[in-house]
Amino acid sequence: MKKLETNDWIILNNIIYKIYTTVNFNEMRESLLEELKMIIDFDSADFYMAAQEEGKLLCNPVTYNCDVDLSAEYEDIDYSRGIVASGKTLIYRETDIISDEARIETDYYKKVYKPNNWHYALQMVIARHKKFLGAITFYRTIGKENFHYDDIFVLDMLKEHMAYRLEQYTKNNDTGLRKHTVSEAVNEYELTKREGEILKLLMEGKDNSVICDEKMITANTLKKHILNIYRKLGINSRVQLFKLVKEYE
Repeated sequence: MKKLETNDWIILNNIIYKIYTTVNFNEMRESLLEELKMIIDFDSADFYMAAQEEGKLLCNPVTYNCDVDLSAEYEDIDYSRGIVASGKTLIYRETDIISDEARIETDYYKKVYKPNNWHYALQMVIARHKKFLGAITFYRTIGKENFHYDDIFVLDMLKEHMAYRLEQYTKNNDTGLRKHTVSEAVNEYELTKREGEILKLLMEGKDNSVICDEKMITANTLKKHILNIYRKLGINSRVQLFKLVKEYE
């Protein structure tokens, strides 16, 4: 197992920062795959979201060096459904759950892997609170060696951050036009007591200076609280806040 160098840790830290701060969700996913290429050796990758439509498993792919939506073929793999149904975030090499000899005889390998000149795969199944949220798969071309456990270690450093961001995105999408009350937002997005108090004052339309005086905090402290609220709600502005949360209980 190789030792991560200082530069690898810097890249990892930057990836985590972008997971939380890149407002456009698809841009975040594209950036994630591109930057992980600097730490993990892979030739292609895809990042699928969990489908909300009954009977479907995956949707809305973002890809790296592969253009075809493979979700229909992927959903035909019996063992993948069992992993997804577990409701746990899991990181594994495909050869850890099915032998290489058996893999190359499957229809999926023949229909997807072989035409793309892929052989080995490493996957992160993302879940939180027992709910499947998405899956990232990394591929290596025929002739390359299998993924190593240090690759799994890198993804393990990111899994909780990814699960949190995907959960927030899914909640916002599921919410649609229905707004949360302040108390619902506090519980749903796990805001602290102080963040809940500030959210309530923001929704009452009070200026920052008034909130600072009322809570006896500095402008910088208030700014930090507001940024934390935005991060947890998966938004980036006061306009988005008013679209997500009701002004009154």
